[in-house]
Amino acid sequence: MFRALALSVAQLNDPVIRRVLVQSLALTLAVFAGLGILVWWGTRALLATWSGAYSGEIASVVAVLATLLALWLLFRAVAILVVGVFADAVVETVEAKHYPAALASARAVPFHQAMIMGLRSGLRFVVVNLVVLPVYIALLVTGVGAPILFFAVNAWLLGRDLGEMVAARHMDAAAMRGWRKATGGPRFLLGLAATALFVVPVLNILAPILGAAMATHLFHGGRKG
Repeated sequence: MFRALALSVAQLNDPVIRRVLVQSLALTLAVFAGLGILVWWGTRALLATWSGAYSGEIASVVAVLATLLALWLLFRAVAILVVGVFADAVVETVEAKHYPAALASARAVPFHQAMIMGLRSGLRFVVVNLVVLPVYIALLVTGVGAPILFFAVNAWLLGRDLGEMVAARHMDAAAMRGWRKATGGPRFLLGLAATALFVVPVLNILAPILGAAMATHLFHGGRKG
């Protein structure tokens, strides 16, 4: 895992990866900006009937607060969804430098498939964390229980999502199911590292790209033959 992280960080300066980082970050921020505009518009429409001239100001405050809350709660889900669209370029760049033989037999992931995988990842994150939310709250009294559960749940989710971004280039659906069963431990460690990156300010911006690169190293490093 440390080797995968070190190699991934070393390749951040690659022009392709830099471009993907800028594109994915811009698209992620655009999603949240769009959400903020929708909240502003909806709030203003609801308040216009009784708050009169102040509806715009109130709507602006609500939109800013809602967008900040969404960034805090949903950044990981949206970032993984977005980077899933660009993941093929990251994985291909890492394979070209470190695993040229694997790149020769890889197949590009079609855009629609990348979108479906990204949407599934984002939805899975939201649904699973909502289901576990009561347990998070109950464990707050323990001081450490809630963070431990958070890291465990999201390590499982991220390990699956990031691993599939790479595996989809080299396996069909049936082979991928077998691969998931055989690689639970390494994928959990991958997810744990990515979750840690996501909770650190500034580093969380790099987390999706680093996660995809690390997943590439772990996928190929763990394969035999």
